[in-house]
Amino acid sequence: MIETLIVRNLAIVREARLELKSGLNVITGETGAGKSVLLGSLGLLLGERADRDSVRAGEKEASVEALLRLGDTAALDLFLEEAGLPPCEEGMLLLKRAVISSGGGRAFVNSAPAALQVLKGLGEMLVDLHGPHEHQSLLKPAAQLEILDAFGGLESLRLSFRDGYGELRAREAELAALAGAAAALPRELETLEFQVSEIERAGLREGMEEEIREEFSRHAHARAIADSSAAALALLTGEEGSAFAQLVAARRELEGLRRYLGEASGWLEILETAAIQVQDVASGLENLSGGLDFSPERAAALEEQLAGLERLKRKYGPGVSEILKFLEGAAQRLEDLRNRGVQVAALEADIAGRLAGLETLGGKLRKARQKAAAALAGRVGKELPGLGFPRDAFASGLEPVAPGPTGMDRAEFAFAPNPGEPARPLRAIASSGEISRVMLALKAVLSEQDRVPVLVFDEIDANVGGEMGNAIGEKLAAIAARRQVICVTHLPQVAAFGTSHLRVRKTSAGGRAEALISSVEGEERVEEVARMLGGKSLTSVALRHARELLARRAPIRRARGKLS
Repeated sequence: MIETLIVRNLAIVREARLELKSGLNVITGETGAGKSVLLGSLGLLLGERADRDSVRAGEKEASVEALLRLGDTAALDLFLEEAGLPPCEEGMLLLKRAVISSGGGRAFVNSAPAALQVLKGLGEMLVDLHGPHEHQSLLKPAAQLEILDAFGGLESLRLSFRDGYGELRAREAELAALAGAAAALPRELETLEFQVSEIERAGLREGMEEEIREEFSRHAHARAIADSSAAALALLTGEEGSAFAQLVAARRELEGLRRYLGEASGWLEILETAAIQVQDVASGLENLSGGLDFSPERAAALEEQLAGLERLKRKYGPGVSEILKFLEGAAQRLEDLRNRGVQVAALEADIAGRLAGLETLGGKLRKARQKAAAALAGRVGKELPGLGFPRDAFASGLEPVAPGPTGMDRAEFAFAPNPGEPARPLRAIASSGEISRVMLALKAVLSEQDRVPVLVFDEIDANVGGEMGNAIGEKLAAIAARRQVICVTHLPQVAAFGTSHLRVRKTSAGGRAEALISSVEGEERVEEVARMLGGKSLTSVALRHARELLARRAPIRRARGKLS
């Protein structure tokens, strides 16, 4: 339930702090006093669009803040965790929304910044807000189908059908894409076949380019390699003055020196190692000289191979790895296109199977909906006599339609407000007062199953007479026995049922209009109900009538003042 609602600088409200209670909270006040501002503030907390013009003139920012006390917060905490927000502490949830006059705004959940989508998600879990515009949504078949499914507990079946329908549409889109590509198929096949053949003829493999460039370099520079290797070999192992000969001579001298100087042994070992290394290099040069076989034909072939590789790189990728990856994708696409007929047949069979399964599931959903429709009509029928209608005035019908995301049914609520008249679609009813009472009857039934803890009604009693106000008040009080209800009303008969009564008054301070909101009890409440009965003139008759009205409702208020 909402424990506290604080509104600052919103429209004509400078600052208001509402302490709400469990049960039925009624809000009253003269037309234009600012009652709609309170419901607008709740809308802001539920993620509705903010209008910067709603900020009180002369102020930089308007804000709305609500503190909610909840029972089981497990599902709510999971939602908050997924949104990266702190959980509720001791069952308390704090929501805040600020609107800046220059544009933009901020939202907070448990003092942490939050996105508006989070507020909308929380609103769907916590508050069910019904105003005059909600009556219009009730007239739409799509909304009626949702009500029917919610009443019957058919969300799981409905979701299964939606998922199956989505998968069917995805397969149909794949088939359509294949059919749409049929005209371009021969050209694409020709292109892919050429690309795959061109790359495969090159016989590419990883590291191939480096090997070709190295071999080409040996052939292209064979003369220089031969001259340099011969000169180096002569310097290392030539007969006279070669490096090896000098090392041998130095070795002889060090052997003699070793007789007199112990450290010469280490030097001798170094020279022996150097001599071995010189011999290894010389051996490599000799092998190179013997293996040099310059072939102009081979060099030309390698040069052409490199040129071909460069052409492939310009067309298919910057390197051999990328070209091979392109080849893999092109070959797979070519295989898919060659097997297109098989794919089409497989998709058609898959679609037929899914459609059959969907029709079976849709039939199961329809049977469940028919059962729920009969039960809903019966339950609503029990509520209608107390609201001035025949018991059998309401009916919930279904008619088959083509499969869609919500199933294969179209819901149509029908209503016969007067005995002996045929039932007509609810949308054909002209009287908003009748629609309001049907809405209330539905909410009374659905509230027994709905887990949303707060229900808000904005003028649910619009265009309803005084005697019918008693029935509406009784119904609201019954709903409020199970959850918190906040109701804006113009009827004293409804206001008398409230376990908590808030009054909105418009005053003028410093030449500016301002809405004042306060809780009324005792004699103040009597005067407010009397004003609703007889206008601003608080006659003794109006006051006596107000006392009698509140006194008659007192036992009901005490019995239903706490949420069960």
